[in-house]
Amino acid sequence: MTRAKICGITRLEDAELAVELGAWALGFILWPGSPRACPPPVAAQISARFRRRVCTVGVFVNATLDDVARAADSIGLSHLQLHGEEGPVFCAEAARRTGCKVIKAVQVASGADLQGLKVFRAVDFHLLDTGRPGMRGGTGETWDWALAARRRSDVPTILSGGLTAENVQEGIAAVSPWAVDVASGVEVPGAPGVKDPVRLRAFLAATETVAPAAVGSAA
Repeated sequence: MTRAKICGITRLEDAELAVELGAWALGFILWPGSPRACPPPVAAQISARFRRRVCTVGVFVNATLDDVARAADSIGLSHLQLHGEEGPVFCAEAARRTGCKVIKAVQVASGADLQGLKVFRAVDFHLLDTGRPGMRGGTGETWDWALAARRRSDVPTILSGGLTAENVQEGIAAVSPWAVDVASGVEVPGAPGVKDPVRLRAFLAATETVAPAAVGSAA
């Protein structure tokens, strides 16, 4: 079973089902500009209940180090997903101050975007998402997975961007990621942050038939 991060969690019942179905991680978007933003007290409640069973990921966009550290402590995060213009020094300091693992996200529009990840060799994961002007993920669109064929990195990859139960196997075959990340692809249409149980079950079932990349534990 390929590991799966279910992102844009905003409700306890959605988190419970994701954990029950074997998700590797729950993602809480802590950027107010997202329609899937999760209020920190709700994220803390969900994290307190499930963090011994899954990884808990806070998604930030150009937050300050102090804000990241406070959120990591108050919510109980195991991973930080940095989705803005944070540089390598910021990533290293965020990891040092929080003890969390760091996922550096990049929006992929061309091969140059993947080349830019070379300076982030010290982070724990690279998350590859769809590049679209004015948006920080949540596009519901895929990117050109063929670009990943030229990627050479020892940093484990998390594949994101427009994944659904219908195309996740194709994405895994093309990119050979350590894990996959989904938000809108398992939601009730027109209701950002509200997961559809049928779509969530189908997505996680689809990942079970594809062997994961051979990388050690990242819990």
